[in-house]
Amino acid sequence: MKQDISTRKDIKLIITKFYDKLLVDKTMIPFFEDIVAQNHLENHINVISDFWNDILFDTTTYKNNTMQKHLDKHAFIKFKKEHFTIWTSYLFDTIDTFFQGEISERMKNRATSIATVMQLKMNLYS
Repeated sequence: MKQDISTRKDIKLIITKFYDKLLVDKTMIPFFEDIVAQNHLENHINVISDFWNDILFDTTTYKNNTMQKHLDKHAFIKFKKEHFTIWTSYLFDTIDTFFQGEISERMKNRATSIATVMQLKMNLYS
């Protein structure tokens, strides 16, 4: 039986493996090309790990506005519903590959909620 997510280190593993999938997907890579080109991937993974650590373990490390960052990106590269479907699919697959349990399910539920809110804010539910 797999263990549940229990530390920021576990979260960073998930995010790192998740990005391994995103960065080879021709549909998803345009959203990350600038991060990779500027050699900011490791920093980005750490920031995203902080975000999820705050959500799952009630810490207060993440200081950015997640929604605004995605809206800013949307102004240059348009998100579509398919991007969110791919994003959640890769994230869920990555979580399920390494972990199982209550916190793992909470991460997937929160990811679904976040993806839904972002799509609503980007008017992708027409």
